[in-house]
Amino acid sequence: MTNVLILGAHGQIAQLARKQLIHDTNAALTLFLRNAGRIKDVDTARETVIDGDATDVAGLTAAMAGIDIVYANLGNRGIEAQAKAVVAAMDAAGVKRLIWISTLGIYDEVPGAFGKWNHDQLDGGYLEPYTAAAAVIEASDLAYTIIRPAWLSNKSVVDYELTEKGEPFKGTEVSRQSVADLVVKLIEDPTAHVRASLGVDQPNTDGPKPSFY
Repeated sequence: MTNVLILGAHGQIAQLARKQLIHDTNAALTLFLRNAGRIKDVDTARETVIDGDATDVAGLTAAMAGIDIVYANLGNRGIEAQAKAVVAAMDAAGVKRLIWISTLGIYDEVPGAFGKWNHDQLDGGYLEPYTAAAAVIEASDLAYTIIRPAWLSNKSVVDYELTEKGEPFKGTEVSRQSVADLVVKLIEDPTAHVRASLGVDQPNTDGPKPSFY
């Protein structure tokens, strides 16, 4: 049985991944989040809930006891501090495998008109903390996979393609369900895409902006 710690477990992608993990795998899940009472439908046979702060190294380290894989679904302007805390806690706990959700544009890798639109939309200090957080992860000795999704939709579809760091980003959008599916696939095969940073988009969604804008 694989023991998975989900940081930011109330996030939309995290909730989708959690449901898929319970349905499709035998993984045991530790759900780590602020205000843990927001998680209502706990499978007590396979899920443990921890109310915690992702900048609290001691709390994170304690939550990582017996954990095989950390899946971090964090996101706000404090994400660099969270990245530093997660790396420190994983080092202290001796956990190596990390799946880290980031965002597109952190390497200025989005080309063309969509790249300009994306940069304009995220201007004002949004991208910089995500870029800094990714640099913290990449400078660690962890077996990480960074995931950089396109603009997210709630479409009920699993359809995605990947680009590597250094390659131009493809597409403009992707479903949260697709990103959750990628997370689950990485948990099922922890040796895949180690020390990689993956752009994720739905094929054939090229254009100047996502379809829902």
